[in-house]
Amino acid sequence: MSLDRLAPALFVLLWSTGWVVAKYAALHSEPFTFLSIRYGLSALAFLALCVVMRAQWPTSRTTWLRAIYSGFFLHGFYLAGLWWAIANGVPAGISGIIAALQPLLTAMAAPFLVGERLQQKQKLGLAFGFIGIAIAISPKLVDPATSDLTHAALPLAINLIAMGSVTYGTLYQKKHLQSGDLRTIATLQYVGALILTLPLSLIFEHQHFDGAARAYAALAWSVFGLSMGGVGLLLYLIRRGQVSRAASLIYLMPPAVALEAFIAFGEPLTLPLIVGTAIVVKGVYMTNRRVVQQVPASV
Repeated sequence: MSLDRLAPALFVLLWSTGWVVAKYAALHSEPFTFLSIRYGLSALAFLALCVVMRAQWPTSRTTWLRAIYSGFFLHGFYLAGLWWAIANGVPAGISGIIAALQPLLTAMAAPFLVGERLQQKQKLGLAFGFIGIAIAISPKLVDPATSDLTHAALPLAINLIAMGSVTYGTLYQKKHLQSGDLRTIATLQYVGALILTLPLSLIFEHQHFDGAARAYAALAWSVFGLSMGGVGLLLYLIRRGQVSRAASLIYLMPPAVALEAFIAFGEPLTLPLIVGTAIVVKGVYMTNRRVVQQVPASV
């Protein structure tokens, strides 16, 4: 089976584990500190891969700067904002709804930024996906613990900005980094992410990382499973197809995480989750079923 067919399923499997890793990491490290270590090691790991495989580096300064700039949004501000928001009072259920906004934001912005046009069936698929996510996490939305969010107004705003950041980073990647070696581009993107999170760690945190076995395990998986495996597949999917179709896979994350939590921690699978997941799968299938015509982006 070709990578084109395997990539979406592998991406969902790898990317969804990030929520489980974040749960472990939060017990052993401050968020900006953990992300700074992760991004630094990810940049070094990709650099080693580039050296061993003799990957070709960008020949123009513009491409270098664009790769670093895209990493600032695609990785740096996205995860920094998301982790900080959850640590400061945004419930997981609400954060899940915000995460589900990314495919819709991407689909709305893509015609203006990268010249993509979706067919009616694909638009319907995106709507199906959002409805499915809302149904799947509805029990969490009516939980008394999430009823009063006035104390989390700033974290909610940061969470929304972070989602806008990854949407912008994804579209920027599609428009400006369609050529060149993905391994070298990924290296530079993690440099960009580190440029953001390291100062945040130094200014707002005490660089706490307790060095427990679980902390190192979470860090190792974050670097090799998520940063190299998951992000590498995401960049591949963006380059090979429509950015809106790649973003629609985000809809599968909350159900995938729930299934992983059921297997790993015994958390129950509710009826709304099962029904919502079925609708999500249908929506993602409709969005990714066929390739659409693209019109040139305006200059």
